[in-house]
Amino acid sequence: MNRTTAILAASILATTLSACGSNSLFSRDRPDEFAVSRQAPLVVPPDFSLTPPAPGAARPGNETTAEQTLKALFGGDAPRSAAETSIIGRADGQRADPGIRSSVGSPGTQVVDKGLVTRDIIFAPEGDGRDASAAIPGA
Repeated sequence: MNRTTAILAASILATTLSACGSNSLFSRDRPDEFAVSRQAPLVVPPDFSLTPPAPGAARPGNETTAEQTLKALFGGDAPRSAAETSIIGRADGQRADPGIRSSVGSPGTQVVDKGLVTRDIIFAPEGDGRDASAAIPGA
């Protein structure tokens, strides 16, 4: 065993044994885990007024998640108001498909991607028009 190996072994032994000592880093005050108090158990209120389901009635919650979401967002079928009927009549809306709102956002609807240039034009800040210019081709 040469000298460097002995020094290395001694330093490892000293480091290992020094970890067993106590210093201010490891002897800090900790909370007492046995001093924790328990909370009172939850109690069901005695005035629950639940009614049993009627025999043969449809079970609540038989709808899919999508149906529940649509019902929560848009409600059920509602009659059109007089203003809405008037606007649809003026726009020749009797030819329109009544379920168009449902099919517009469907994955089968074909859309045209206008690209980033159109988006940049729409969201461009409004200016005073001094830098705008038009060129007529062939003139």
